[in-house]
Amino acid sequence: MEAEKLQSLRDAAKKVRIGVIEGTHAAKSGHPGGSLSIADILTYLYFEEMNVDPADPRMADRDRFVLSKGHCAPALYAVLAARGFFPAEELTTLRRYPSRLQGHPDMNSTPGVDMSTGSLGLGVSAAAGMALAAKIDGKPYRVYTAVGDGESEEGQVWEACMFAAHYKLDNLTVIIDWNGLQIDGPVAEVMNPTPHDEKLKAFGFHVVSIDGHDFNQMEAAFREARQTKGRPTAIIAKTVKGKGVSFMENQVKWHGSAPNDEQYAQAIAELKGGN
Repeated sequence: MEAEKLQSLRDAAKKVRIGVIEGTHAAKSGHPGGSLSIADILTYLYFEEMNVDPADPRMADRDRFVLSKGHCAPALYAVLAARGFFPAEELTTLRRYPSRLQGHPDMNSTPGVDMSTGSLGLGVSAAAGMALAAKIDGKPYRVYTAVGDGESEEGQVWEACMFAAHYKLDNLTVIIDWNGLQIDGPVAEVMNPTPHDEKLKAFGFHVVSIDGHDFNQMEAAFREARQTKGRPTAIIAKTVKGKGVSFMENQVKWHGSAPNDEQYAQAIAELKGGN
């Protein structure tokens, strides 16, 4: 990846992370840890990979994205704002009435949101349905969904993967955000769903494993997904919960806690001072 594009993506990801902190701090609630871990993936999707138009959020042939880990809506809202779907000033209205930025994504009120999510485990099903519809209608759009590693303990995730492979949905990419932590602790100790790669291959997926904070690896992985025919692709992205904020990184308590004023100031200073 050329240096200019790489720096542009890093700058956009920084803006997304700042948006996450601003939103959760203003709301005094929310889920910053997993939002920060998925920030780079969402940045790459919306700024480089997906065919979307902020001026026409319901464009018929747009690519679709389903945030299956819906509690990480702060990251989705931040990337949509950064991409121009709505003003960034709205991020501080997170979880407030009558804001259109509620605790989980709402496709009926928020520009750029393709699927309302919240109940964990449902996103792959919704995304697979969209991908099958594209096949049936002969449409060119692709569908992407992001699933949490803890969320992958849900049985419906695997039912949907079986469906996607059966119907040869090569226009579907499932992204596993593997940050190793869920609300109750380390994923491997709560209910170990690994090995994701071997299980997904057994279900009929093409599988790619990457560093979920490396844009060069993302570029190669998504290119590989587009080139894969006859089966869906899963990208297992190894990430850091709370990425970019030193006191949040790899700390399970930041799964669903908002920063106070002092923590907010430190987080913003770190993010603005980083590359």
